[in-house]
Amino acid sequence: MNNIRNFCIIAHIDHGKSTLADRLLEFTGTVSKREMKAQILDSMDLERERGITIKLTPVRMNYSLNGQNYILNLIDTPGHVDFNYEVSRSLAAVEGTILLVDATQGVQAQTIGNLYLALEQNLKIIPVINKIDLPSAKVKETKQEIINLIGCQEEDILSVSAKTGEGVEKILAKVIELIPPPQNDKVQETRAMIFDSVYDDYRGVVAYVRVLSGNLKRGDKILMMATQKESELIEVGYFKPKYSSSDCVKAGEIGYVVSGLKNIEGCRVGDTITLKDAPSQQALPGYKDVKPMVFAGIFCQQGNDFERLREAILKLKLNDAALTFEAEHSSALGFGFRCGFLGLLHLDIFRERLEREYNLKIIVTVPSVAYQITKTSGEKTIIKSPQDLPDQTFIKLIEEPWVKSDIVSPKEYIGAIMQLVQEKHGLYQNTEYLEANRAIMHYHIPLASILVDFYDRLKSVSSGYASLNYEILNYQSADIVKLKILVAEEDVEALSFLVYEDEAYRAGRSVVQKLKESLPRQMFEVKIQATIGGKIIASERIPAMRKDVLAKMSGGDWTRKMKLLQKQKSGKKKMLSKGRVEIPSETYLAILKR
Repeated sequence: MNNIRNFCIIAHIDHGKSTLADRLLEFTGTVSKREMKAQILDSMDLERERGITIKLTPVRMNYSLNGQNYILNLIDTPGHVDFNYEVSRSLAAVEGTILLVDATQGVQAQTIGNLYLALEQNLKIIPVINKIDLPSAKVKETKQEIINLIGCQEEDILSVSAKTGEGVEKILAKVIELIPPPQNDKVQETRAMIFDSVYDDYRGVVAYVRVLSGNLKRGDKILMMATQKESELIEVGYFKPKYSSSDCVKAGEIGYVVSGLKNIEGCRVGDTITLKDAPSQQALPGYKDVKPMVFAGIFCQQGNDFERLREAILKLKLNDAALTFEAEHSSALGFGFRCGFLGLLHLDIFRERLEREYNLKIIVTVPSVAYQITKTSGEKTIIKSPQDLPDQTFIKLIEEPWVKSDIVSPKEYIGAIMQLVQEKHGLYQNTEYLEANRAIMHYHIPLASILVDFYDRLKSVSSGYASLNYEILNYQSADIVKLKILVAEEDVEALSFLVYEDEAYRAGRSVVQKLKESLPRQMFEVKIQATIGGKIIASERIPAMRKDVLAKMSGGDWTRKMKLLQKQKSGKKKMLSKGRVEIPSETYLAILKR
């Protein structure tokens, strides 16, 4: 095991992780020049189009230094805060990490967030500055920021250009020199940790594993320790970067195993694989459970697609351990799922993958957060949608999730950022300076406040320079009310939502105006009302369609005309008392769709 090095690359989004991985693959000859293309480890079309990494990707490289051969296992990780669960799982499978910082942008919020994740795992950190070939590169200032951040010496920081390849070979030498080889596991039996998995239509579940002790061979009968599922390994091998089969995956190595399982739920990320005939008595600790904080309803546009949607979500769940879902029924949209995500980008990528990879047409409802309700009886419950909120008389306390956020920005934008966060009910904690011109502002903010447009507005007020990282802090009490929407004096449950009490009027006014614009006119006048409890806070009216009942009259006395108009008026009055408005799905989409 002394010739094995397991490491990953962590950085803020768009600091050049995938480009650096490309150069490492080129220098080690893992990928030939003919097969080489940009972002080779980003296999999804979506990753290439957006220029971001969504999924962690492992690859095995062979490299010779001073006459000795080494096996380097690299895991390329995402940078965005919504995918930091992917990063934490990658870090648990390695012994060291490259901390990559863009020389033109300096240390950013997610650089700090991902660094803290690495420090929690006690990993060896190699600081690297990237993009030194650009005219706008600020190498000296960026080095000072890294020194302030991790307390290293200036000579410990490597300067490279992942695009041109300058300085990349020094990284390989540093990885071999500084990152420790895998340690022998004290347990003698075979144990392997599943850090990711995918579903193959032909071969079933393919698990990505880090073997801690023993080895896994083709034909081995295995046992999943958490789910107690048994299977026989069809194939084992390494990532080069495509699947490359081999005889076995040994202790300390990272590879894949084709489990032969067709049941998706039998192979969980974080589970321990052991041999059926000589099982380990002690499972590996696995990963901490991730708590999704953003919830949205996912419904099919065609009702008969429900089973296809369920199958697609199950397959994506296997590939995305941070996703949670449960069945839900809406009177407006039919059967669907209430899904939990780590953030809005996570939701957006999930929606796009369903549409592209599984050819599904779906409706996504307005995202909301999970609230914690304490009832008058003392019972505590978590609600994920407005329909779950109990009657106000039974509620003692409503608590909402808050996040601890770090905003990194040049100091000239601090005033505008403070004003924005204050609008969003944020509480200022303190400010630290990375160097003379750049600061990190620490805030506590309600999660609901940063859900919809906060990131866009933050970029706007800082001319694109500010960056945001956040992590869940705790639940705190909040003045939340349920806003109900009445159409023709009938409560439309699917349109109700939870808002802050002081923002209820603005939200109610906005919804009733949208409904007035999108609802078709009826033969009677339609009242649209937004209410809290029994109090109407905003209302609009859609006037009745008026048929010209006098058109058939060619003349005659005015009393005959009045008689017809009175008859029409009493008919409309009668209709209003019994009238019911069928709300078309386009109107639901106008209100519910993100």
